[in-house]
Amino acid sequence: MVAMQDVKGEDYTVHVEPDTSTVHFQGELCLSGPPEYAPITALLNKVVDTKPNTMTLYLRNLEFVNSSGISMFYKFVLSMQKKEGVQLVVLGSNDMPWQGKSLNNFKKLLPGLKVNIQ
Repeated sequence: MVAMQDVKGEDYTVHVEPDTSTVHFQGELCLSGPPEYAPITALLNKVVDTKPNTMTLYLRNLEFVNSSGISMFYKFVLSMQKKEGVQLVVLGSNDMPWQGKSLNNFKKLLPGLKVNIQ
């Protein structure tokens, strides 16, 4: 198993549970463009590269994400089209206003994607 290094910033934490291939996002993602999001993208790709049956993005504790962060998620979801055999699951929260619309749009990019917003 590849060691997964958490990615932390002033206002956010991205933590991986290797046993379940669950990536937990917490706080606010307000980084300024793709270069600053690169460590998070690299972490997501490391998880995918372990070829789990299911990979979960746990976003219920992610209070805010800016347009650059949404773009990072869209690009990652699009890249999953080429990763056969990995079921992507996104868990969101109705308590976070940005999640309802944005997370359901992911399904347009990846029809097999499972989105659960509670």
